[in-house]
Amino acid sequence: MLSELFTSKTRIKVLLKLFLNPEVSCYLRGLAAEFSQSPNALKCELDRLSEAGYLEREKKGRSVYFKANKAHPFFPEISSIVRKTCGIDKLVNEVVSSLGDVHAVYILDDYAQGNDSGLIDALIVGNIDKSRLDELRSIVESKVGRKVRTMDVNPEEFEESRSVFLSRPNWKVL
Repeated sequence: MLSELFTSKTRIKVLLKLFLNPEVSCYLRGLAAEFSQSPNALKCELDRLSEAGYLEREKKGRSVYFKANKAHPFFPEISSIVRKTCGIDKLVNEVVSSLGDVHAVYILDDYAQGNDSGLIDALIVGNIDKSRLDELRSIVESKVGRKVRTMDVNPEEFEESRSVFLSRPNWKVL
């Protein structure tokens, strides 16, 4: 979907990285290493997106960090397109609509850091139908084309071990 909108593969990687989890901020050399690209090519894309207002720049010491600009008027739309591209919207909708009493859903690890690794780790907090979760997982996997690994806990367990669960990179989607 994004490749039809944007011809630059670098721009697509940047949008996926920074708009999947808008709390993530990255610096040029880190992104260049992660994307296996030259810093100069990546800098051009980051500069263009920053000048257009889609990214915020923050200088910390000698490094410049970039992150999604949540105040930009197009932020909700870009974020929605990125999520749809990765299938996270389908995952959350399937989970919430038919599992029962869902209090929260967290995306963990790679996707929470903005990395499209092909494996979506999800933590579901609530009193849910576990057999229905197993059925839904395989349905969602076929729809989004990614492996889904779930962990479910009831609200009491979550509160008791909240710091352990949330010490991993996380992104609350519900």
